[in-house]
Amino acid sequence: MSLEMRIADLESRLAFQDDTIQTLNDVLVGQQRVVERLQLQLAALARRQEELLSQFGSSEDEAPPPHY
Repeated sequence: MSLEMRIADLESRLAFQDDTIQTLNDVLVGQQRVVERLQLQLAALARRQEELLSQFGSSEDEAPPPHY
């Protein structure tokens, strides 16, 4: 294999690797956005649950149902 062919092969591999790295980076950025959105939704749900618990009281304070 000549030197020129080897260099061309290496350049081709490098271009493919650069494209793959960029694709993986784009996917990672998208996933990070999804994770951040899910974290915000989870925090909102946790706050809402706390509000509901404080509004209606804890079920631990209630007496057990009559069938117990």
